Amino acid sequence: MTSAMRDIDERTNLTNNNQFELLLFRLGDAAHTGQSELFGINVFKVREILVMPPVTSVVGAEPSILGMADIRGQVIPVIDLPRLLECNPKSGLNIMLVTEYARSTQGFAVEAVEEIVRLDWNQVISAETSVKGGLVTSIAKLDAGGENPRLVQVLDVEQILRDVLPSRQPDVDPSTVGPALSIRPGSKILCADDSALARGLIENGLKAMGVQVVMTKSGQEAWDMLGEIADLTASKGATVRDEIALVLTDLEMPEMDGFTLTRKIKADARLKSLPVVIHSSLSGEASEEHVRKVGADAYVSKFLAKDLADTIRGVLARHP
Repeated sequence: MTSAMRDIDERTNLTNNNQFELLLFRLGDAAHTGQSELFGINVFKVREILVMPPVTSVVGAEPSILGMADIRGQVIPVIDLPRLLECNPKSGLNIMLVTEYARSTQGFAVEAVEEIVRLDWNQVISAETSVKGGLVTSIAKLDAGGENPRLVQVLDVEQILRDVLPSRQPDVDPSTVGPALSIRPGSKILCADDSALARGLIENGLKAMGVQVVMTKSGQEAWDMLGEIADLTASKGATVRDEIALVLTDLEMPEMDGFTLTRKIKADARLKSLPVVIHSSLSGEASEEHVRKVGADAYVSKFLAKDLADTIRGVLARHP
């Protein structure tokens, strides 16, 4: 069995049970508490973990960018996570996490790596309303039944990359997204994404396509809303497609991930005709193959408005 196929099988085993793996690491003592807190990132975003390589500083770079590193011929930016999150790494920046995320590769400098843990998505809660600055998207609860439960701050990498490496191009250029989408009058696109930044980008992109949007923050919220819509439309002698033209979902979300949401939609007689597009920063052969396995109608990597528009337009053409 090839390495890629093993990755696909492993991911299938996890996502069939609404699970994922989280890499835990530390950044040093927090400036406001003096405590060393645990942070986490999805393992599937991490390409490799290295002892900190030589880094070349870049004149005029944003303060949180340490510089550039040559990783086997690929030159990537290295981001100082402790500085960005106001932590003091007492033992230094010892480790670099090489991550692949939303069409880009970058290194994250950290103090120490702890372990990899396997979690259910229902062990993760949204942190959007309680964490200032938007750099933490959710809180994972570890060892909840034990004597020493732990909380892990799951980083919003989308927001971090946007803050540190902002794009010089407009997020949405109406001239590139093409003509307005053709959908049933009054119907909308339902979106699920736990990142406030991503929701804003998606909403602006879909509005540029002339589409009304229903926005949710997790797969569970989207699933509950679809159930309500199905009941309401049935009582009127209509179908869900009269209200919802398409579901656009992220993969990594608290409570219920996008894989589970897609499977549940496709298994429900009232909802299975709904087209589902997965829109994710997780990339690679394993991710895209599993998207097909759970029955999604398309996959598109975050975030280019034109790619999103082209993908949605193609799916709707196949599912009028």
